[in-house]
Amino acid sequence: MKPILLSLLLLTLFTGQAFTQSQGTDAVADTIPENVLLENQWSLGAMLHTNGWGLKFRKGHNLAALRQLMWEVEFSTYKSSKEVRSINPNYSDSRSFFYGKLNYVWFFRGGVGQQHILNRKPYWGGVQLSWIYYGGFSLAVTKPVFLYIIYKRDGYPDQFKEEKYNPDTQQIYDIFGRGSFLSGFSQLGFHPGVYGKTGLDFEFGARNRLISSLEAGATLDYSPLPVAIMAYNPRQNLFLTLYVSVMFGKRYNK
Repeated sequence: MKPILLSLLLLTLFTGQAFTQSQGTDAVADTIPENVLLENQWSLGAMLHTNGWGLKFRKGHNLAALRQLMWEVEFSTYKSSKEVRSINPNYSDSRSFFYGKLNYVWFFRGGVGQQHILNRKPYWGGVQLSWIYYGGFSLAVTKPVFLYIIYKRDGYPDQFKEEKYNPDTQQIYDIFGRGSFLSGFSQLGFHPGVYGKTGLDFEFGARNRLISSLEAGATLDYSPLPVAIMAYNPRQNLFLTLYVSVMFGKRYNK
């Protein structure tokens, strides 16, 4: 989890620095007064949620002074709350793995929504509060978990084979460790569905042309084709997550 958090932090800092540097290079945009209504906007960001992390991109335009029509695409990981990292205690050099995990799960979302400004920033800066809601198409992609399985001869380890995890025949003491992450991409599963999202967006800063915001909300995915994540647990049709995201972007006129 620490490498993921570090990557998201570096992405946030790099993106923020890029937007800050653009203030000095965009000479034409700098001539626009801050109180002028700008019709279009785009933003990108990173998020952490209760079952993983994700990335998103949004673009939209004004329907009215306090309401925008928005489109978004989003990628999100998903892990079960029952995942527990384990090792085989019989082997000191064994690799850790999530015992009982059948599949990795990722969500790809594309949808449309609106952003309603509840409290506009004063001209000198401050915080702008908006209510957002989205809905659209959701695709859950699954990839089976591969593990190194111990095969014995005369009671002693003879060889290790990388195989797709089978909870009916492979117990914890039969597992040496996790296999390659690249194994199993030829056996992807696809679970189309829909999603809905709502939340609050808190935009900071004195410059209306540059977007720097913190968003918090909830996302619900539904797939009619249930997804198996953990062995001996019911397959899931519904996936509810709570999230916090940071967004950076720009407003402009054509």
